[in-house]
Amino acid sequence: MSPVTAGVLQLLALVAALALAYRPLGDRMARVYSSEEHHRPEKWIYRAIGANPSAEMRWPAYLRGVLAFSAVSVLFLYALQRLQGSLPGSLGFVSIDPDQAFNTAASFVANTNWQSYAGEQAMGHVVQTGGLAVQNFVSAAVGMAVAVALVRGFARSRTGELGNFWSDLVRGTVRILLPISVIGALVLVACGVIQNFAGIHEVGQFTGAGRQWNGGAVASQEVIKELGTNGGGYFNANSAHPFENPTPFSNLFEIFLVLLIPFALTRTFGRMVGNLRQGYAILATMATIWLGFTALMMWTEFAHHGPAFDLAGGAMEGKETRFGIGGSSIFAVATTLTSTGAVNSFHSSYTGFGGGIAMLGMQLGEIAPGGVGSGLYGMLIMAIIAVFIAGLMVGRTPEYLGKKIGTRQIKLAACYILITPALVLCFTAAAMALPTPGNSMANPGAHGFSEILYAYTSGANNNGSAFAGLNADTQWFNSTIGIAMLLGRFLPIVFVLALAGSLAEQQPVPETAGTLRTDKPLYAGLLVATIVIITGLTYFPALALGPLAEGLAS
Repeated sequence: MSPVTAGVLQLLALVAALALAYRPLGDRMARVYSSEEHHRPEKWIYRAIGANPSAEMRWPAYLRGVLAFSAVSVLFLYALQRLQGSLPGSLGFVSIDPDQAFNTAASFVANTNWQSYAGEQAMGHVVQTGGLAVQNFVSAAVGMAVAVALVRGFARSRTGELGNFWSDLVRGTVRILLPISVIGALVLVACGVIQNFAGIHEVGQFTGAGRQWNGGAVASQEVIKELGTNGGGYFNANSAHPFENPTPFSNLFEIFLVLLIPFALTRTFGRMVGNLRQGYAILATMATIWLGFTALMMWTEFAHHGPAFDLAGGAMEGKETRFGIGGSSIFAVATTLTSTGAVNSFHSSYTGFGGGIAMLGMQLGEIAPGGVGSGLYGMLIMAIIAVFIAGLMVGRTPEYLGKKIGTRQIKLAACYILITPALVLCFTAAAMALPTPGNSMANPGAHGFSEILYAYTSGANNNGSAFAGLNADTQWFNSTIGIAMLLGRFLPIVFVLALAGSLAEQQPVPETAGTLRTDKPLYAGLLVATIVIITGLTYFPALALGPLAEGLAS
């Protein structure tokens, strides 16, 4: 079987698995977030944190809950890292430096999981399992809660209430993320992913090439790393490491976990607004972009450019032979079109255009299908922009799901789509203009510029993957990328919840003959075009200086 055929078959198997899980999981999540029942373990949690899960919240109260919980999480994770040297189970590792502790705390709470350290050489069992793994669960649940709040804004009328943040947070964790993670961890253990609390031991000492490795609860952290679109690896090599991702099957299963909830949330959206066709339209938009990017990436990486590529069957530099180009390309697109950031190959070693495709996937806003929760609310923001553009073309007040898109709504949507590019481009410009940050680049010219542009694109979009050629463990990059991650996560959430509140207060507008049908293929095509055009207008000059220049020169 040729490598190209193997890659296509993997993609088809992945699509089939996602299609089988789409309906039951989407319906399940809709029932979870619509239920008024509280299970006993959930009541214990509410009692412990002093929350009333039945109290409805308007958007400012919901936002305060998100920000307060996240702020406490940052402080807790920061303190845990700074105290690591005094904690049991630290494996002898010292406490983390202040700038790196801040960067890591911001990263995992913001669902970014950017790592400027080697996990197996810096973090002990307590920090890995009690700190990082816990944040993998709750940061994902926060994103899902915000997405559900926006969906309620469309579904409700004449009220500003969006539900209860604490209830949404706990239910998302206990009823959705935990059960799937238990099953997924068992599958990964069966595939060969390690799960223990072993200390540091010598591997391969009898072959004369011994190395020291520490064990860890890897399978349980790996599953939520992918399922929650987090991405932070237990080991420095991330999902290229055989302890995290040992076989081609485990590789495909991890990609399945990455895409599972973001795609299924479109079904949840359709169910909660009472119109499944609206969910299918959003699904079609996401799937079109994802499949298009995957096809482009595979074509770019399989293209032969000389004898070395011919012998290797394509661009194999930086890729694991057990996954090949097909499995690596599918993984790279899945993690950069979501907010996962996990890698099973080094994106810096991809062809110039291949690296640009990965970067562009993040710059779309990671909405195809996007992160857990963040992909859905990001796509709904773009849906509002597309409706507004259509309204301008026909001279009609834009409407979406029976809600008028007026001045307030479009301003909030515009702020949402502008904040992340502003962070990326401003921080990149500052890093290139100052003398010290440039010393971290491993490569000169266009590729070196791509390393820095990729780093801030990854941080501000809450992705977390890296180009692997940048020394980001410096005070400048730890601090500025940490700030970009926090602002890139929580400022957009402010605009999303404010928009949800304004929509929930409206009275539904009756559908007429002139209403734009947003559940038709024509609208899905308009939405795809809107996303591509807005992203192109925003980032094309920067991309022309980096991956495009490198690709054309090769």
